[in-house]
Amino acid sequence: MFPACSPSSFPQVASILSWFQTRASLQVEILALRHQVTVLKRSQRGRLRLNSADRLLWVWLCRFWANWRWALLIVKPETVIAWHRKGFRIYWTWKSHQAAPGRPTVPREVRDLIRKMSLVNPLWGAPRIHGELLKLGIELSQATVAKYMQRHPRPPSQTWRTFLDSHLKQLVSTDFFVVPALSFRILFVFVVLAHHRRRVIHFNVTAHPTSEWTAQQIAEAFPWDTAPRYLLHDRDSIYGDSFRQKVRGMAIREVLTAPRSPWQSPYVERLIGSIRWECLDHLIVFNESSLRRTLKSYFDYYHGARTHLSLEKDAPETRPVQPPELGSVVELPEVGGLHRYERRAA
Repeated sequence: MFPACSPSSFPQVASILSWFQTRASLQVEILALRHQVTVLKRSQRGRLRLNSADRLLWVWLCRFWANWRWALLIVKPETVIAWHRKGFRIYWTWKSHQAAPGRPTVPREVRDLIRKMSLVNPLWGAPRIHGELLKLGIELSQATVAKYMQRHPRPPSQTWRTFLDSHLKQLVSTDFFVVPALSFRILFVFVVLAHHRRRVIHFNVTAHPTSEWTAQQIAEAFPWDTAPRYLLHDRDSIYGDSFRQKVRGMAIREVLTAPRSPWQSPYVERLIGSIRWECLDHLIVFNESSLRRTLKSYFDYYHGARTHLSLEKDAPETRPVQPPELGSVVELPEVGGLHRYERRAA
């Protein structure tokens, strides 16, 4: 096996390969090399000096030029990826500051009225009090009403963990998470996780999620009579009327987590964290199809190779033990820089 290297490592090979490049590609490569020479001349005492224009140029090159890694010598490719992520954060911070920050304050008399209504009428919930306020000409969101209501003690019930453990084989969780694309677009990933054996049953990617699209994903995840008994998800507005009607028609009972309580859906939250830490944080996503292929490769690794503490350090699809008699240990590369280890005969 020869060590991996770029074509620019051998001048003769690079010269031969340049015959097959287009004129535009050659011009871009010349621009990249001249820029690096300029940066090195500008630097003093061996310390590299890069300004914002230099970083912006390489972020632009990695977007429009497929062979940018071959010509990059002054910094590592991971540094350019970090510049892109920083630019993504700056862009969306600037965009979010265009609108007036914060919510309008709620007058004190209105807050006192909400508390008084909830105390005098203990059977009223936030929707009922919200309706009364609308009839009084006070326009607030239902979430604001719930925030200022007086809480009433309830009889004790089983703990949340007891519920999850009791229905482990009949419970699935769904959730969305966002991924930044190369063009600064936001891509939404929808995942359906079976709690038993931690298997990812279904996933899909879209740039414009709707309640109808989410309902279609549930139908694709559970064809025919494979639907579970319980479906656990948060109170996101994406689970609208179309989604609820589809779930009800499939005889699935929805279980909603409390507001701002991601710990009540620990398994799917842990899955999303693993996807980010082990895969997506180490690469740049180009578009929906690119993200879909990457996630498919990761879930193949996740199901067949990745061990879980909750499964007694086994994989979701049971991974057999390979004794030393099968041969020496070999390292197999996976998506996102991950590795899988197996025994192979010499």
